[in-house]
Order: sequence, then C-alpha cells, then structure tokens
Amino acid sequence: MKRREFIRLVGGVAASWPLAARAQQRIPIVGFVGFANADVDDVTVGAFRKALVGLGHVEGRTIIVNARSANGDVARGHAMIDELVALPVNVFLSPGQAAARAIVRKTNIPVVAVALPAVQSDPELFQSLARPGGTVTGFSAFGEEISAKRIEMLKEILPGLKKLGVMHNATDPTFSAWGSQTMADARSAGIEPVRLGLSAPSAVQLTEQIKKLADDGGTAMIIIRDFLTVAMMADICRIAADLSIAVIGEHAEIARAGALFSYGADLADLFRRAASYVDNILKGQKPAEMPIQLPTRFELIVNVRVARTLGLTFPPTILVLADQLIE
Repeated sequence: MKRREFIRLVGGVAASWPLAARAQQRIPIVGFVGFANADVDDVTVGAFRKALVGLGHVEGRTIIVNARSANGDVARGHAMIDELVALPVNVFLSPGQAAARAIVRKTNIPVVAVALPAVQSDPELFQSLARPGGTVTGFSAFGEEISAKRIEMLKEILPGLKKLGVMHNATDPTFSAWGSQTMADARSAGIEPVRLGLSAPSAVQLTEQIKKLADDGGTAMIIIRDFLTVAMMADICRIAADLSIAVIGEHAEIARAGALFSYGADLADLFRRAASYVDNILKGQKPAEMPIQLPTRFELIVNVRVARTLGLTFPPTILVLADQLIE
C-alpha cells in the first residue's frame, strides 16, 4: 500500500470515531405515563419541564421527556409503560403509586414518583423514607394531619354537618387506607362518615354512590385523590352539584373542576422538585440512596362560585388563608 493511500485510510477511520461516539451517546429519555387526566398531566409535567430548563437542560438536545396519558384507562396505561420500557427510557417520572407499582412490576428502570405514601415503608415500593433501598424514590403528597384539617375547615362552613361521604378508589389498598384515615378523622370530629368506594371509571357507579349519600342525608363529601377520582373529577363535581352536595378535594385541579374547596400539597411544586431527582439519577445517583421527601408547600383553593350555588358562605377565617379564590 502506498504511503499516501495509507494516510488517507487512517485519517478516514479517525474521522469516523467522533461520529460513532456521538451515535452511542443517546440523549437520555424520561418516560411519564399518567393514568388519570391529560389536562392535569399537562400542568404537572409542564412544571417538571420548566424545572429541567432551570437545571440547564434543553429538551431535544440534552434530555427528552416522553409523556403519555391514559385518561383513566388502566390497561392502556400499562401498555404505554411497556412501550416506554422497550425504548428504553433512562428514568421514569411517575404521578403516583399506582403507576409506580405498575412500573416496578415490569422493569428495574429507576422511578422518581410524586404522591408516594408518607408512611415509613411500602414493601413494594420502598423500605423507608430515609433509604428507599430499591428503584423508587421521590416525594410524598399526603400527610396524616391533612384530612383532619380539611374536616375542620368544612365544619366552619357547614357547622351543622352530621354525615360526610368519603369517596376513594376501592381497588388500591393505599387509597382504601387513606379513606379509612379520613373516616376516622370524621368520627373524631363528631361526624358520621359514609364510605363511597369506586372500582371503575363508571358514571353509573359514581351516580349510585353519590345518590346513596344524598338519600342518607349527607350534604358533603371528601374525595381522596388518585388516578380514578382525577379521571372522573368533572363528573364527580357535576353529579354532586345536581344533588346539592359539597365536594372537598386534596388538590387544586378538583376545586377548579367544581369542588367547594381543596386543601393539600402543591403538586406543581413537587413536580418541580422531582426534576432535580431525575437529573441526579441521570448523573449516576442511585434512587435507593435518595430519601423520599415530604411536601413543604400546601395550597388552599376556594371556589366562591360553587359556594353561592350551594347557598353557602366562606367564613373570613378561611378566606384569609386562601391561596386562590375562584369567582
């Protein structure tokens, strides 16, 4: 081989190395599957995306967020998770424990979950809040004292309240437990709780449960937030309004959908905080060693328009605390 041809050959191979290296350095992908409501998911994933920008990421160049919503169809949600596992994604962002459980049953890809239980352990998801020990870490959105606080506020608005409906997803043990906690808090406040369990995104079942409360003399109900109740929140508020029942929720989206008020952790803030956890995992940190953090910001959203429709008045002690008034 002539010297000039040899130099050209070696030069061509060397020039191809950076291209091959770039091909191997795939842009990391964050996968998100929401089981509930696309509109709600857009808000929370939007907060997550903005926080990534603040961390120096440019979507499409340094990171890709592949977000999908199942709109209450759990089977479709599982299929979406399978699709993202097959890509594969580098880390999952999960909007709650139902999605997180579905993910860990399918893969060992790391998961940053928002709205995890605020208990010391959840055997399927984590060993402890301080040291999760597995592939899941993230943020809790529920504190045991919150249901009691909602009931305390409700009693200020409805001082003669005797019966309170507690609506929750009856197919998940965590949400059933949260329902039981809320019922216990109602009893402690001298109110008789009425359990309203949902097993499917069925308008017929929903109507039956709310009508049962109305027929029993109930005038208010608390909604435990999960993918099922979020997917049906517009129907919940509409049917309850038709039966003159006040709805109280955990997070802002249900107050905007027609609940009397909501009080709970600021979900957008938790999703913003989740961005740093995802970023750290992409840089090599292990979720097993990343503590599950509790919420630090709570918000009270008051729907004055719904109060007027129900013939109710918010006392000044609640109005002064409100983060937002919906007129």
